[in-house]
Amino acid sequence: MEQTVSMPSSVAVKDPKTVTFNELVLSVLEQKGSDLFLKGGQVPMMKQFSEIKPVSPEFPVLSDEVAGKLISGLMDERMKAEFEQYYEFDLGLMVDGRCRVRTNIYFERGHYALVSRIVPLEIPSLEGLGLPPVLEEVTKYKQGLVLVTGPTGCGKTTTLAALLDIINRTRKGHIVTVEDPLEFVHPDKNCYVSQRELGIDTKHFQHALRAMLRQAPDVILIGEMRDSETMGIALQAGETGHLVFSTVHTASAYETMDRIVNMFPPHEKHHISQRMANSLKAIIAQKLVPRCDKPGRVAANEILICTPTVCKLIEDSHFSDLYHAMNEGEFWGMQTMNQSLLRYYKAGIVSEEMALLYAGVSSELKQMMRR
Repeated sequence: MEQTVSMPSSVAVKDPKTVTFNELVLSVLEQKGSDLFLKGGQVPMMKQFSEIKPVSPEFPVLSDEVAGKLISGLMDERMKAEFEQYYEFDLGLMVDGRCRVRTNIYFERGHYALVSRIVPLEIPSLEGLGLPPVLEEVTKYKQGLVLVTGPTGCGKTTTLAALLDIINRTRKGHIVTVEDPLEFVHPDKNCYVSQRELGIDTKHFQHALRAMLRQAPDVILIGEMRDSETMGIALQAGETGHLVFSTVHTASAYETMDRIVNMFPPHEKHHISQRMANSLKAIIAQKLVPRCDKPGRVAANEILICTPTVCKLIEDSHFSDLYHAMNEGEFWGMQTMNQSLLRYYKAGIVSEEMALLYAGVSSELKQMMRR
């Protein structure tokens, strides 16, 4: 759900009885935090560079009453009725033209609580995100499937936004997205953009996906591969002349292929491997790793490009061999997570401890560091 809220020009987050949700969001935004956490019996907290800390060291504890009013005030009567039925509610906010906020409201020990993801309005570039230039090449495909994978909070949505923005600036076509909820807003540039949000623009995710193929799309973004039906529609779109982007909550190319194939019944798995071999263009697995040279995080990526060799491995369901293909595929722009982390370690951007903590295979990365 989405609504627009205004924000005062000054921010003061010390009086729990008068502070607004908007003021807290702006404070987190100014401190480069990624998430805001609110609940009764606790001071407002934020996630900043993967660490949870108070929004302000001077801010007192919120009582259950104050937190409840602050959180419930974000919902109208219709939203409250749905929340009271399911005890969870997703809400999208545009805050005074400064940022977007993706909020989940829930009950915690019988009291209101929320977590809000702060989404800047400006769409970053691949260069600004520190991502490999080869990723720009995947925006040039006319059809097929591109997957960005990784755990929650690893920047998948931001990477996809950067890729879509390149297409929006450099091509002429129709971009259609189905998202839950909508995060980055893509204004029409060279492309005509249709962004649809679950709960506002469509009532059912699956209905929106089926209708999408009748909307003359050239490029499609599906917010998340949820199940076999979603995957089947994405494959069908990729096979019929559309370029499809989506996300999967997996840590590597091998896990991604294994997860996708296992979405389907055993008798369909070989057929799905063949379809994936024909449609898949790239898998980009991502992790956000804390930096050691300055505050912040850097994106480490495993990149699989579907060369003829990779396509044959996928067709034959030899997913465990994909790692070797990436390890030897530098010419094609491929890399393993360990190769990405090693580059950051050698450049003094990531510490040895953090590189090993986020490594795909820590024993292999140790040997690479010694060499």
